[in-house]
Amino acid sequence: MRETWHRIFILLPSLSGISLFPRLPLFQFSRSKADEVSVATCCPWSGKKAVPIIRTAGGLLWHCVITERGSALNVHATDQVREVVDAIYRTESRRVLATLIRLLGGFELAEEALHDAFIAAVEQWQRDGVPANPRAWLVSTGRFKAIDKIRRRARFDASLVELVDELDVAASPDEPDDEGMEDDRLRLIFTCCHPALSADAQVALTLREVCGLTTEEIARAFLTTPPTLAQRIVRAKTKIRDARIPYQVPAATDLPDRLDAVLRVIYLVFNEGYSASSGASLMRPDLSGEAIRLGRLLIELLPEPEALGLLALMLLHESRRAARSSPTGEIILLDNQDRSLWDQTSIAEGSALVERALISRRFGPYTLQAAITAVHAEAPNAAATDWAQIVGIYDLIMRADASPVIELNRAVAVAMRDGPLAGLLLVDELLARGELADYHLAHAARADLCRRLGKHSDARTSYERALALVQQEPERRFLERRLAELQN
Repeated sequence: MRETWHRIFILLPSLSGISLFPRLPLFQFSRSKADEVSVATCCPWSGKKAVPIIRTAGGLLWHCVITERGSALNVHATDQVREVVDAIYRTESRRVLATLIRLLGGFELAEEALHDAFIAAVEQWQRDGVPANPRAWLVSTGRFKAIDKIRRRARFDASLVELVDELDVAASPDEPDDEGMEDDRLRLIFTCCHPALSADAQVALTLREVCGLTTEEIARAFLTTPPTLAQRIVRAKTKIRDARIPYQVPAATDLPDRLDAVLRVIYLVFNEGYSASSGASLMRPDLSGEAIRLGRLLIELLPEPEALGLLALMLLHESRRAARSSPTGEIILLDNQDRSLWDQTSIAEGSALVERALISRRFGPYTLQAAITAVHAEAPNAAATDWAQIVGIYDLIMRADASPVIELNRAVAVAMRDGPLAGLLLVDELLARGELADYHLAHAARADLCRRLGKHSDARTSYERALALVQQEPERRFLERRLAELQN
């Protein structure tokens, strides 16, 4: 009888959403069998398992379960909220950060505010539920937590009083809209790619702040160490602060000069998503999707031919994503891909963008690379690929923007047009210069050409060198299979 009264006493107010005793456990309801299992718990004062107490008109059983700190349900709910917060962090944190930088006027303060906002989300969303607009909630929470933090510091540092006043004035009660937050991302991109920063710093800062890559991921992409990369990012932020680099999209007259750095950074982000520099997966669709989204955003603002060409290049590459790996995650080379899996919508959009860029006659390396990818897309099968045209386009790129990687790609195309020996001579010449000595794909390409020529000993040596350098597991497994085939 005592237990029954306790149930009613606590259950009734909780049904109306009001807890008379916040410190006491609350009742919640679940009709999910999975939840019933996961929240199987005991009444804290009787030790008995919670039981069904309500039968609905539809015959569903509703189970009365008990939540309290440390109970099974609490752990379950906490995990669910953390999963939601983790998902929102992955998709929204960069947008939130971009807006906080504009509102708070600096990277460091905005990053602290972002951190505080997500901590608050874990705590409050478990209690109050996930808000209708999590992004706006995070911006508002981060902004006000930053203001509160500076206000507390201002008690001991009078120089901060003026900053608090400025932030209070700047703090708008309106929720940031989607369009405004997209503008903030563009501001962040151009700020990270400001010409006052070194090229390496531009890329590193954009990957860190715009795309949210970890310092370790960026360091691997740059073939450097995390401490070195971290110092590069810190110096870049210090430069932005000390030089008072404005947090804004450049004026129209300055945009073309600033565009090259932005395009380079976006393409690097795409490359990391298209073929991850390390890890268990061949691809990181979140990054390639992010780069494509940034590319679309950029051409809305500045539809320059090379911006069109870069978006075309990314779309045409991305169109093959479903065919590039097996269901178990193994690499499928271009020649062996099921072309019916290629995304024809992306191919059509990318091809149309290439044509627009070429017609302008103001195109550059991105448009030309997109044209090569379009040639592949047009071929009904691998044997029908027009390698002569591809080599010709690589020759144009070499004249416009030569690089060792472009040379390597051209060498592979020459091998497909003229035979493996012609390609091998070019690859050996390239490796002898030393610029790609630590690039695993250069050694993998050499190994494949040697294999096709029957030079199995040289092929094994190059495969072993590539294996020593590779950081990505699917590529490692592919190289190991090829090496094993030679040994058999």
